[in-house]
Amino acid sequence: MPELPEVESARAVIERAGLGRKIVEVDDSDTYVCRPHLPGQIRDALVGRMLVAAHRRGKSMWCDTSEDGPELGIHLGMSGKIVIGDPDGTEVDGGDYWEGRRLPGDYRWSRFALTFADGGRLMLVDPRRLGRVRLDPPVEALGPDAATITPQQFRAALAFGTAPVKARLLDQDAVAGIGNLLADQILWAARLNPGRRVDKLTDDDIARLLRATRTAVRAAIKDGGVHTLKLIPFRVAGAHCPRDGAPMAKSTVGGRTSWWCSVEQALAS
Repeated sequence: MPELPEVESARAVIERAGLGRKIVEVDDSDTYVCRPHLPGQIRDALVGRMLVAAHRRGKSMWCDTSEDGPELGIHLGMSGKIVIGDPDGTEVDGGDYWEGRRLPGDYRWSRFALTFADGGRLMLVDPRRLGRVRLDPPVEALGPDAATITPQQFRAALAFGTAPVKARLLDQDAVAGIGNLLADQILWAARLNPGRRVDKLTDDDIARLLRATRTAVRAAIKDGGVHTLKLIPFRVAGAHCPRDGAPMAKSTVGGRTSWWCSVEQALAS
């Protein structure tokens, strides 16, 4: 599933190859992906304009359009990828990590597309059809972005209630951008059990969590996605912690399958 690092890679692709190109056609015919808009509504709003800036907050991404046009929101869902293909066959993409599932030029899963005056296309390619495209998305309700959150904002996000710390990290209203895999990596790096209640966290716990969040996000953006993080290959049955060799433990926390080191991340009484 795309998390903050994958969405950032998609945003960077748009910034690098999709801005300043006049839009001459829009395929917004998928009424599920483009809900609540009717077919042709997004097209009418965008044809003749250009994308002029690409933004991201957490897992949400949106683009400003020229001439004071509407913002174009693109959510990658669980398998989305932004693909920009040009008439000469060159192609760049960013988003979800698909190993062996798509070759260049394979656009069978295109759910939304912009066609530029120069013949290039920007597409949301999404096998599971769980992405979303809409005009003027409500991004203001999201919490602080996990890549840029300040210590004060981070402490505030953990300062109320009795929820398990993993559930709070996954709450996009508290901290925007952390998904299931990234949360497990952060908690493993901070040596905290995912079920630890937020009201039981010490100042040192919170400091370690913030350092682990910053480190994990930076590493995943640099190396190509959350699948590159150190813990991820060990989230399987029979695996042992890559740090101390103890068996990995598994349970459901915050409604999500969670993995942790059975020794270093034991739940304190």
